[in-house]
Amino acid sequence: MAHPTQLGFQDAASPLMEELLHFHDHALMIVILISTMVLYIIVAMVTAKFTDKLVLDSQEIEIIWTVLPAIILILIAFPSLRILYLMDEINDPHLTIKAIGHQWYWSYEYTDYEDLGFDSYMTPTQDLTPGQFRLLEADHRMVTPVESPIRVLISAEDVLHSWAIPALGVKVDAVPGRLNQTTFIISRPGVFFGQCSEICGANHSFMPIVVEAVPLQHFENWSSLMIEEA
Repeated sequence: MAHPTQLGFQDAASPLMEELLHFHDHALMIVILISTMVLYIIVAMVTAKFTDKLVLDSQEIEIIWTVLPAIILILIAFPSLRILYLMDEINDPHLTIKAIGHQWYWSYEYTDYEDLGFDSYMTPTQDLTPGQFRLLEADHRMVTPVESPIRVLISAEDVLHSWAIPALGVKVDAVPGRLNQTTFIISRPGVFFGQCSEICGANHSFMPIVVEAVPLQHFENWSSLMIEEA
């Protein structure tokens, strides 16, 4: 959960988000080194009172400032491509959930169960209990087991939506008539919040996403209870 004045990302709750954080730090360090070097060169050129004709016309320097940026781009591109392939890789998911966006709520269907599905609306401010977050809490949470590969099929019924959970490193557009998919493994129990990240109408700000990760035994008890109530 993000907190006020936070500058960085949320704590990673999935292996994929950990990879994204590592890549962010890797790319940011390269940017800092480049910025420092450029700043030093600018200051040196402005303050220096001497001129070297070998610097003004040098084949070696031209080779260096052509080859060095290419090497830097390779150092950024390879880790980026690796993460892109990891994000698209889905290996034998233990559970499949269909998330459908509506104006302005989400509905979830656990397709591995015969009759397990529900709608998830934002909890009104007057109904919040102490400790719950305004505009982020939902009346029904999407419950998943921890340390299990989860596949989420995402679509929309009316307009464009986007299913996003920052702590899991997940953000997928919900497009009417199209079925997108993503996968994640939640590495620890907890409650993770997200919001629709595609402008979808007047109440775009009022369709939160809440994922609750619990141990497998608790998930089985919850699913049995939900099926009985249905």
